[in-house]
Amino acid sequence: MPRLRILLDECIDRRLARALPDHAVRTVAQMQWFGFKNGRLLMKAEKEFDVFVTVDRNLSFQQHLPGFRIAVLVLRARTNRLIDLVKLVPRIEQALLDPVAGVATVVETSD
Repeated sequence: MPRLRILLDECIDRRLARALPDHAVRTVAQMQWFGFKNGRLLMKAEKEFDVFVTVDRNLSFQQHLPGFRIAVLVLRARTNRLIDLVKLVPRIEQALLDPVAGVATVVETSD
């Protein structure tokens, strides 16, 4: 699997990065991109990252994603707590095998 540059949204626990050791994972906080609206955030992110990971289920409705050169993963777990998001890691890894720029891919639990 190629090493991808991944940006974790503000709403995702930064410790999730440890569960993706084969990739270069940064957070919005590390990039000091606090408080940017999704459109501006995606414009900045597409210049430096391959994939944007969020739990914002409305992102694909609020933004015209085909206009961006970054893949988006929308995580859907029982809660946004780390204990629940970590359960998605195998499915996240699967989605990272072929991320598609301009597309929001939903990654969710099977239960």
